[in-house]
Amino acid sequence: MPAPGSSDKSDQRRQVVLQAAVTCFARKGFYGTTTAEIAERAGISQPYIYRLFADKATLFAGAVLHVSDLITAALSTGAEDGPRTPQAAMQAARSGYRELIQNRDVMRFLMHANCAAEEPLIAEAVRSCYARQVTLARDLLGDDEAVRQWLGAGMLENVTVMLNLADVEESWARTMTPRQEQPL
Repeated sequence: MPAPGSSDKSDQRRQVVLQAAVTCFARKGFYGTTTAEIAERAGISQPYIYRLFADKATLFAGAVLHVSDLITAALSTGAEDGPRTPQAAMQAARSGYRELIQNRDVMRFLMHANCAAEEPLIAEAVRSCYARQVTLARDLLGDDEAVRQWLGAGMLENVTVMLNLADVEESWARTMTPRQEQPL
């Protein structure tokens, strides 16, 4: 959330802080993470964070929007290659998403974002993130039921990645672990 008249250098610092924030918030959530921890990870002073972001909730909301950009980019992979069939577009989105969710910080952060949605500013950012993904999925898939199936499969895949269920040799874990041919 750039301030009016921000410079390129502060925009670059803002990106470094957002990346550090995603990593720190992924580990301890909104309530358990301090801005001092984020500043240390970003290699800046804590007061400088407050020059870039009004408060911790604004920083967290900015991190949600940063992750939303990452998800949008992952789902849009290959879209710039020109016209393609819906199946090819879906396969490209599926592949991009699978690659993205290997970053466990992104997945943990998103789970914490849902939990912190009690904070109004964060709730607004999380809703905006979902709105972007639903709109993009609807553009790819064409109908609301397909979008719900896509999101449900994605949520399941997020959980299986976070819990390393592909490595768990138990029936219940295999049931939860998506196979390549499933909707996601």
